[in-house]
Amino acid sequence: MSGIKKILVPIDFSDYSKNALKYAVQFAKHFNAKMYLIYVVEPVIYPADFSMGQVAIPSTDIDLSKRAEEELNNLAKTSIDPALQVECIIKTGKPFVEINDTAAEKDVDLIIIATHGHTGVEHMLFGSTAEKVVRKAPCPVLTLREPIKGFQFGAKK
Repeated sequence: MSGIKKILVPIDFSDYSKNALKYAVQFAKHFNAKMYLIYVVEPVIYPADFSMGQVAIPSTDIDLSKRAEEELNNLAKTSIDPALQVECIIKTGKPFVEINDTAAEKDVDLIIIATHGHTGVEHMLFGSTAEKVVRKAPCPVLTLREPIKGFQFGAKK
């Protein structure tokens, strides 16, 4: 095994994903890996009316993409050590599909993703992006749930 050289971190701007990013930064420092941050804009689709079917509003998606790009770049500047290589990626589509496609395109070695820990009806209605990423990922996936426990880089015994 040649080590971890590329790490993909999906961001949804929740506290969960920001904490996962902090954890991922420690991994990247330890392995001197390049980080890829990805945010996926889900297309805004309005319900079907009888004359046109479902209607997507592209201008709204463009606005969301532009704002997300600014936020993601800002997060990278404030949360990631400048010594680390980082690339910010904005995609539009279903989050788990875009995350896994990007992992394959960039040939990443590890995906580090936060899970919100939804259960019951909430899980049934929304599903879990993290769960779908794990099932379809082209590489290992580390899922982090609050509170983040386990291995800490540089921790004293």
